[in-house]
Amino acid sequence: MVDNKKRLYWILQISVWGAYAGIQVVFSILASGQAISFKRTAFFISEAALFFMATHLFRLYVKRRNWLRLRVPKLIPRVLLASGLMGLMVYVLRIPISLITGRATVIETAFSPDQIAGLSAIYMLFFFLWATFYFTYHFIEQYNKSLKYEAYMTSIELNNLKSQLNPHFIFNALNSIRALVDENPQKSKQAINQLSNILRNSLTFEKKGLTKFEDELKIVKDYLSLESVRFEERLKTDFNIHPQSANFRVPPLMIQTLVENGVKHGISKLTAGGVIHVKTTVENNRLKIQIRNSGQLVNGVRKNKGIGIANTIQRLKLLYGDQASFRMVNENNNFVLTEIVIPQTLVTT
Repeated sequence: MVDNKKRLYWILQISVWGAYAGIQVVFSILASGQAISFKRTAFFISEAALFFMATHLFRLYVKRRNWLRLRVPKLIPRVLLASGLMGLMVYVLRIPISLITGRATVIETAFSPDQIAGLSAIYMLFFFLWATFYFTYHFIEQYNKSLKYEAYMTSIELNNLKSQLNPHFIFNALNSIRALVDENPQKSKQAINQLSNILRNSLTFEKKGLTKFEDELKIVKDYLSLESVRFEERLKTDFNIHPQSANFRVPPLMIQTLVENGVKHGISKLTAGGVIHVKTTVENNRLKIQIRNSGQLVNGVRKNKGIGIANTIQRLKLLYGDQASFRMVNENNNFVLTEIVIPQTLVTT
């Protein structure tokens, strides 16, 4: 990678200043209408070589002084000053070349204030444009590196968050099945089969950043079916799903985690049990998922939230930034409402 960058730098340096010399020769021929002398051609090549040398030395100085780490407000005055100094330096160095090649015959003309100011300003502009391109290239490269790094770290964090969910879910599901083994072996066998189906699906989700809403809903229904074996009549479920919900993708196991949270912290605490109600609505290309469970938050906060809620909030932030929202509130005196709103993403098969 470093060798490629160096190779690109030298190619551009030679190409740019070689083109500068070539353009000077062509314009001179067009202006005079005849072929130019060898000395005049040598002058243009020598002038381009001065630009080449000045910009290369400037690059070495920039790297040594770490100018690439400076912010733009601090960088601009430094570049302007350096461009002006390089413009004046090249003008001074071209004077003996002009005399040798016969480009200038009167030494007084070379030191004319108007001549110095005019050509130095033009050279300064060339150097400023070169520096602008040079710093812009490096800033874009650094920005792309930072984006790749952020994407890499986000991917790692999402994978870590997803890896937390399976052990968390398995632990709770096995506790449910354990309670059935002695009481009702037939139901425990059915529950094991349901758990097997859930885990088979969840393992495939590990490779995905997002999954189809309908696939996630199937996991939710399987989970609630598994839990209904344990809670029997104490657990009732209700689904009100908007048809366009199928057009959305959601983080794997997100809805299931929130439903599980409602069962564990809400319904399981109630002697008479309660209801899990899952509702979705679609508006302005945004999917609103509402999960209501019987129970109440204590002082507006659910005690012992565990990793489920914190995990969900963090995943939403990583995947959607400010485009998604999450809230959990008491709704009247009987229900806790957990609501998520996410933007639409394309569903691919």
